[in-house]
Amino acid sequence: MEIYLVRHTTPNIEKGICYGQSDLGITDSFPSEVKKIHEQIPVELISRVYSSPLQRCKLLAKTFKKEIIYDDRLKELNFGDWELKPWDTIHSKELDPWMNDFVNIQVPNGESYVMLQQRILDFYNTLDHIREEKIVIVTHAGPIRALLSNIRHLHLKDSFTIQVAYGEVISI
Repeated sequence: MEIYLVRHTTPNIEKGICYGQSDLGITDSFPSEVKKIHEQIPVELISRVYSSPLQRCKLLAKTFKKEIIYDDRLKELNFGDWELKPWDTIHSKELDPWMNDFVNIQVPNGESYVMLQQRILDFYNTLDHIREEKIVIVTHAGPIRALLSNIRHLHLKDSFTIQVAYGEVISI
């Protein structure tokens, strides 16, 4: 199995805002970003597309014109009470412990990074890796980093060394 991990295109949100599972739209650069993504993938050979159900992924997944399987396990980190708040307004008594151990500390009414990794690995392990096919997985930076850190045997706390730009395609 050949897998193309694709991060969604640029979301329509101001910089400095905390977002994860908020259902954001996309920017006007979407068509040009899609063109670059499609140039890196043999679109005609793709048998299936898996996607986060959030619209910034759904809209991209639809451009492949293939069967799409939406899966909640592909969503970004749930930032709970912090969703759509400016980072600089999150009280330090909540933010500091999380920043010091974002892997294990659960965001208030959200999840921890290890929880995200468990769900992306659960998804990944359900794939039939023996099949001779090419698939696309449209998701977010968090799940991509968490999956790649496992595949590359990196500590989860070091996964942010893996750069994942908007519209980036990673083949595994």
